[in-house]
This record gives sequence, C-alpha cells and structure tokens, in this order.
Amino acid sequence: MSSRTKIIALFCAFAAGALVLVAGATMLMPSRPAGTASLVGGPFQLVDQDAKPVSESALKGHPTLVFFGFTHCPDVCPTALFEISEIFRSLGPDADKARAVFITVDPERDTPEVMKSYISSFAPQLRGYTGTPAQVETVKKAYRVFSRKVPLDGGDYTMDHTAVIYLMDKDGSFIAPFNTKRAPAEAAAELKRYL
Repeated sequence: MSSRTKIIALFCAFAAGALVLVAGATMLMPSRPAGTASLVGGPFQLVDQDAKPVSESALKGHPTLVFFGFTHCPDVCPTALFEISEIFRSLGPDADKARAVFITVDPERDTPEVMKSYISSFAPQLRGYTGTPAQVETVKKAYRVFSRKVPLDGGDYTMDHTAVIYLMDKDGSFIAPFNTKRAPAEAAAELKRYL
C-alpha cells in the first residue's frame, strides 16, 4: 500500500469515526431547543397488538415513552419494559395521561398476536407495534435505531439493537432519551412534567 493510499484510508477512517461521534452526540443531547425540528421520529405506518393500523399520530395527545426491542429478547427488553411499568405504577392516578410504545425490531416473529401476549405482562398503558419488515425499517430509520439479526447455533437467531427509551411530547416530537435507571418515583416525576 502506497503512502498516499494509507493517508487516504486513514482520513476516511477518521471521517467515519467523526460521523459516528456526531451521531452519538446527537442522540445523547439532553433536549431539543424549542421551535426546531427534531432529528428523531417521523412518519410511520404499523399495526398495534390488536392488528389495528397505527401511525405517528398515535403518539399525539399524551407524552409517550418509545422503546424498540423484540419479544424473544432474554434480558434487556423485559428489563426496560418492567422499568417503564414501574414508572407508570408510580404515576398513580396520572398513569392514564401518559403512554408507552414497544416497537419490534423483529417483525418476522413478532406478529400482533405475539406482541399482545408479550405486553400483557406489563403496564396496561403499554402498546405493542409491529408491521412488515419494510414498515419496521421505515420507523427504525425515523428513530435512528440500529438492529441486526445474529445467528445462533441450531438455526435460531437473536437481535442486536439500540436500547434507548425515547421521550416524546404531546405533539409526538422527540424531547430526549429517558433515563429509567433511577428510582421509579423520580422518573415518574420527570414524566409528569410533560402531562
């Protein structure tokens, strides 16, 4: 490899690393300045756990916690949904003024029926969304979610995926990543500010 080729390769690697850092910093920004467009969220067409069509308009009217995952997830997804459920329990009588949405990254296995059975173990405010692989790709891109299928022995697979909980306001616009790794009452107090 010539010196010039090495320099070009090094520059490309540096530029790619810088893009990853910028994208990461954007995702971790504490909030979106008022009056500016959000870089997270956007139009989508999916179905809920009852096989009824839903779009981004379903996120309007209530502050909503949005989490992407899959029902065969061994630990991260059930833990996140349990934490969300505890936050809703801590909201008490205000729980029905907020919503939570679990969007699958594994539409091949996560049919509406599977989603309905899975979310029945969590807060009643939690809705499960799925769709065709193309529809799920569209919503993943809108929320800047990464996922990929990882083959397992025996022909099965698991999914690697982004594990951010998105806080959306009453207009369906992204506010900030929502921290559930704290006392449920503390997280509920923050969510209550957006009711």
